[in-house]
Amino acid sequence: MEDYQQRILDEKTELDTKLCSLKSFLYTDPFKELRILDQSLLLQQEVAMSEYSSILAERICIFQ
Repeated sequence: MEDYQQRILDEKTELDTKLCSLKSFLYTDPFKELRILDQSLLLQQEVAMSEYSSILAERICIFQ
């Protein structure tokens, strides 16, 4: 495996860990207590992170 491929794998692992934490937070009472703007931005962030994770997964499939 090339170095850049390992970096992509590591990046996806780190991203997915953060994404899992964010998704969990979205179902908590502290999330519900945030301002609507903050909730909206976190939901947008979750969508963007999910898309980014999917793109990384596609890249990983290409070199495996």
